[in-house]
Amino acid sequence: MTHDSDLIVFSTDRSHRQVCPTCDRHPCVCQSAADVVPAETLLRMRLDKKGRGGKAVTVVFDLPPNPDYFIHLIKKLKAHCGTGGALKDNRMEIQGDQRDKVRAYLEQMGFNVRRAGG
Repeated sequence: MTHDSDLIVFSTDRSHRQVCPTCDRHPCVCQSAADVVPAETLLRMRLDKKGRGGKAVTVVFDLPPNPDYFIHLIKKLKAHCGTGGALKDNRMEIQGDQRDKVRAYLEQMGFNVRRAGG
């Protein structure tokens, strides 16, 4: 949360050029992208149907903050499952009930995967 007193309004020493483009603060308070170590990472997975017209979506959540890593991972998952999907709000969404395929693939890569929900 940024406060009005934290934002740079005017500067003559060019410090306004050092402001983070994501959080608009200097120094940056963004959470840095952590290296993903699959053996130390616990991912949670569930089947979700809410708000999708009854269509099922496999959702992998509780991802560490490293979007670049997970953009490449979801691309591999979509190819492995032969379906579509997306990375949204720090969650990987794979179309359809792909829980078994997704879990097997992620465990093969070394991740610890737990099912959440029913």
